[in-house]
Amino acid sequence: MSQASTDYERATSFLDKQIDSAFFYFNRAVISSKDSLQIAMAYNQMAVIQSDASDYFGAQESLSTSLRFLNERREDHHQCLASDYNELGVAGINLKAYRSALEYFDQALRFSKDEKFRLAIFNNKAFTYQEMKAYPQALKIYTEILPKTVRKKTYARILNNMATAKALYRPGYNAAPELLKALEIRRQENDLWGQNSSFTHLADFYAASRPDSALFYANAMYSIARQISSPDDELEALGHLIKLTPTNLAKKYFVRFQRLNDSLVDARNSSRQQFALIRYHAEQSKAENLQLQKENAEKKYQVAVRNLLLFVIVVVIIAVAIIMIVWLRKRKIREEREKQEAILETRRKTSKKVHDSLSNDIYLLMKRIKHDSVLDRQWLLVHSEDVYKRSRDISYEILSDNDEFFHERIGELLKSFGTENTKVSLVGNDEALWHKVGGDVRSELKLILKEFMVNMQKHSKAANVVVKFETKGNNCSITYIDDGVGIPENTIYQNGLTYTGTRIKTICGHINFGTNDGRGLRIEINFPFA
Repeated sequence: MSQASTDYERATSFLDKQIDSAFFYFNRAVISSKDSLQIAMAYNQMAVIQSDASDYFGAQESLSTSLRFLNERREDHHQCLASDYNELGVAGINLKAYRSALEYFDQALRFSKDEKFRLAIFNNKAFTYQEMKAYPQALKIYTEILPKTVRKKTYARILNNMATAKALYRPGYNAAPELLKALEIRRQENDLWGQNSSFTHLADFYAASRPDSALFYANAMYSIARQISSPDDELEALGHLIKLTPTNLAKKYFVRFQRLNDSLVDARNSSRQQFALIRYHAEQSKAENLQLQKENAEKKYQVAVRNLLLFVIVVVIIAVAIIMIVWLRKRKIREEREKQEAILETRRKTSKKVHDSLSNDIYLLMKRIKHDSVLDRQWLLVHSEDVYKRSRDISYEILSDNDEFFHERIGELLKSFGTENTKVSLVGNDEALWHKVGGDVRSELKLILKEFMVNMQKHSKAANVVVKFETKGNNCSITYIDDGVGIPENTIYQNGLTYTGTRIKTICGHINFGTNDGRGLRIEINFPFA
């Protein structure tokens, strides 16, 4: 299996649980893959993720890029072409670019042979006409495709849209029987998203003629929107409730509407920035890889030149090899001695300065107690007991951590630093990676990462934080990225960062500090697995 296939499959596995990780691996697949169809499909999936986060312009950009990798003459590319054009049409609807949306849906129909998908495209096209108030064109399509529809959920969606279009086209038309029929089908199919749509259209239909019925369906919509965790539909339901509820009772809905709307705007802005940040660093890694390939090619050329002269200097090479072997053995002994001395020095400093070891854990406990609306007593008990045990015997600060669920615990630790103002995202925190990291190294890394997160929360003012774990040959790379204020010039490093340098030296690693194009902070740690 190629590396690209592995990235694509890993991205797919994250789709339903970690959208930011899915986006990261799809983006990595388009960089590493040499299969044009797979690259196009990865861009298509990234566009769907962006569209779900209401980043419609970003979705259009990804879909346009996907189309550049597809060939209309290749039949195996047609399904992806149809999907790209359909998604471009959906983005057009959301951006109210209806004429462009119709053209995209026509293109999607050109390449789609799947009858179910074609019905969905026709429904989207009819809905576009409906949004344009071109009701005759919309009703013509609905009337043609409804009898061809076998799948009950699709049938209910088309019936619901058609009834709404009729009511809008002919004021006074009684669309209630058709709307209620669509609702009943959706209840039978346990289609919660479909029921939410039905309640919306029923509330709209009854708003003028029967406000009490409209209020009933608005309440039903509000209830089910919360059940399916759809903030957009919840906002729409709250809008109906504010209009239909008496003024003295509508205040609670208005307050909820304002808070939810502000939260939704912030979340979407954060998601757009997150996608941009991931894509930027992926492109940066691509440039670094190209530079590395160039350097490797130059090294190979130099090796070829040296090989031409090998027969002349063979004796010198043997002598140098002997000297190098002796020197490497001495260096290995020296490095091992320095490593042991560093470990002893770290333990001596840790024993003398208890607060430097325990302050971060205590700070985390204080933060959770202060900010968690519902305090997890079990979590508090476990972490308090851990602080107690470590304070009892501080001289044994460097502990072996061989927990097979370490990836989950380190993930929980890092995510716990997230707040309503700071989003923390993890990429590549896989169980397989941590199996290659020893227990002593895990413990040191836990303290190092915790120090980064505490400094972030105290000083950085970051809105987005990404911690990326990668395997690079026999080495592990951990990259911390945020969009905060960075490290000011002439900064005097306190004990936390000073001890971090000592710990990294202990695990034979090195650390680099930098910025993201002049903004925020980027810290990269590299160390050998063994």
